[in-house]
Amino acid sequence: MNILQKIFTDYYEEMIYTLHPHHSVVENVDKMIHCGDPAFGGAMYGCPHCGNMKFVPFRCHSRFCPTCGNKYSMERATSMSFKLIPVQHRHCVFTIDEDLRHFFLDYPDLLHCLFHSVTSVICRMFHKLNKSQNFTPGFIMVLHTFGRDLKWNPHIHCLISEGGYSDDGFWRNVSHFDYTFLRNAFRTALLNEMQTVIGPSFKKQKARCYDKHKKGFYVYAKPNKCDPKIVTKYIGRYLGRPVIATSRIDRYDGKYVTFHYNRHEDNKYVEETIPVMEFIQRLIRHIPEKHFKMIRYGGIYARHRDIDKKLRRSISKEKHRIYQSFHQWRTSILLSFGYDPLECPVCKHKMEFLELYYAHKRVSLEEMYEKAMSRSRGKRSSA
Repeated sequence: MNILQKIFTDYYEEMIYTLHPHHSVVENVDKMIHCGDPAFGGAMYGCPHCGNMKFVPFRCHSRFCPTCGNKYSMERATSMSFKLIPVQHRHCVFTIDEDLRHFFLDYPDLLHCLFHSVTSVICRMFHKLNKSQNFTPGFIMVLHTFGRDLKWNPHIHCLISEGGYSDDGFWRNVSHFDYTFLRNAFRTALLNEMQTVIGPSFKKQKARCYDKHKKGFYVYAKPNKCDPKIVTKYIGRYLGRPVIATSRIDRYDGKYVTFHYNRHEDNKYVEETIPVMEFIQRLIRHIPEKHFKMIRYGGIYARHRDIDKKLRRSISKEKHRIYQSFHQWRTSILLSFGYDPLECPVCKHKMEFLELYYAHKRVSLEEMYEKAMSRSRGKRSSA
């Protein structure tokens, strides 16, 4: 049991009765707590060379889990690398006014508005380049709702191709992004979307935002020379990663949790100690509703477009083979965490799969090992 599992196990009931989390939060917390628990089943492997046995418990596959979330992030980054066309891309960050953040907690549907606003602004910026040919870029948007201090801070990380295809299939390179347009257009688009969802009561807040941000909301869009080989590693850090890694949790004494982070503004090391329930509240508010898509594709990367079929056909068979192999359990663990889970710790040979054990069978570990040993002995004797 890692430190995050222990924290949530100790305060599970208090979290339920005090914070009243929605169903998706409870489901993800339950999965994370029981991730790697042998009582919930797993697979038995045996070494055909020395007879050593290894039981591998099932994982929870929740993005809230530090282990499974990191693996999920690596898989999405790999998936993205096969979708990107071979051109320069730019990493942009669309942020909102600090006074608007609480609205996105009170009205969860506003998170969709963030995506809609970014999509419309990017498409409009490229449409201005040549309205008759309608140049369309490829862009991938990733929603982040947290900062390094774990506080609520919704913003969009976006990867945009430095160029676009016209309706007649002509590609045009674009090295200059209209920074002023991005800031102003994003502010206007988002505030209009928010007013549509919230209603007339938002008008005063909208006016204050226009007065406070006369140059628009902050949008980072500086050139950073991101070619496809580099860009997936860079943006992979933002692809559905867990809210906090266990390595950042320094201490837990049963009442308080101490964690650290490097402040974004000046990269200064900061250590923070807060009560357990505040720590839990900071974490669970970032768990999205079930089926909510934190990563969305737009332009020529959108899945409904015909260009997608052409992009898939252009990927070589060798790349398809590599991509499919990544999603195999052994390969993904090796690439994500740097070790081979099927390497025998005794003789270093590859271990072989023997049998699956499910939670409903209620088999003890001793019974699993005994059954697997007898099956392994049978295999060796028949060989």
